Amino acid sequence: MASDDVWILGISMTRFGKHPDSDLIDLAAEATMNAIADAGITMREIGVLAAGNLRGGGGIGQALQKQVGQTGIPVYNVANACATGATAIRVVHMALRAGEADFGLAVGVEKLAGAGLLAGGERVGDSATWAPQGRFGAVGPLDGRIGTETMPGVFAQIGMEYGHRYGGTSFELFARISEKNHAHSTLNPLASYQRRFTLDEIMNDVMISYPNTRPMCSANCDGAAAAVLVTGAALKTLAPEQRRRAVKISASVLTTDPWEEACQVLPNVNTLTRNAARRAYDTAGVDPEDLDLVELHDCFATAELVHYDNLMLCPEGGAVDFFNSGATWRDGATPVNVSGGLESKGHPISATGIANIWEVATHLRGEAGDRQIPGARVGLAHVIGLGSACGVHILERGAA
Repeated sequence: MASDDVWILGISMTRFGKHPDSDLIDLAAEATMNAIADAGITMREIGVLAAGNLRGGGGIGQALQKQVGQTGIPVYNVANACATGATAIRVVHMALRAGEADFGLAVGVEKLAGAGLLAGGERVGDSATWAPQGRFGAVGPLDGRIGTETMPGVFAQIGMEYGHRYGGTSFELFARISEKNHAHSTLNPLASYQRRFTLDEIMNDVMISYPNTRPMCSANCDGAAAAVLVTGAALKTLAPEQRRRAVKISASVLTTDPWEEACQVLPNVNTLTRNAARRAYDTAGVDPEDLDLVELHDCFATAELVHYDNLMLCPEGGAVDFFNSGATWRDGATPVNVSGGLESKGHPISATGIANIWEVATHLRGEAGDRQIPGARVGLAHVIGLGSACGVHILERGAA
């Protein structure tokens, strides 16, 4: 039977960081078994599995089953750039709403420690002449001609463009966003880095792509996260404590770049995020002002600023004033990235989407310890992957 309501019953993430003695399956199994234990069920109850991984060669879901239990259920192996984990959640959410299962499992895992700063693709040497080749033969290489395809450069450009359009940005402003996130990380025991940086340290560190220095960039690391989802009907049959800790997924949205009268090759992280946010608010029946916390995709400090606007946390063009008001600190009106964000919590690509949801769900359960946002009832988790994909999930506290 199809179900309108889907809830998070159990959720877990590993410590993000360097795990030299654990492979992909070790990390994914750790997150999986902890999420299942958190849900208070067993692998036997799981009716569908979506497993996300980008750099492990494929088939991660079946390999994970061999470690945690092969029960013959359908497995979906998911790859969707940095939105992979959120896409895994979305796949399970759709399966449960369609009535294909009562319980589902979403997992994301990546080994990225030591990978360095990721680029948009392999750069090949320039030739004196250009010969069109393949499906994209009509499109010349972009890197170095109309910008860059490397991730630090892409998001540096996005932040600089916002400043040119609306004004108010500066090197110091972007560094202060990073200062906030690193300060938040000191309260998160699962963050890859748990150190507070001074503004001077951030601004005088190695410049990666102006205005992003090294502490203003997401930290590539190892990690996994997993979530057990349940239909509203099945949740009502469970024990009172399981129902009390369940978190409702009020909106689960996935978007891609829309058609525009512009270059169809270049990504538009602003439009697809704004489209996803608008759909999520409409589906959940909430407004940005209702959010008690937000975990957004701060792959770089410049990205966090533009997503204040894209998620409609502030009036259009008002991201600078919004940040300067103090709203985004954990004691502000709309705390953003109280986990420390990707800049310090870390960014094991395929795990990030679920880890952002874990952070929000943990606060809604009242289980976030020293970093708890008091009385949190509604939160938003956001992630983007260039190519492009955007996942937005709105979660709400409340027993079924």
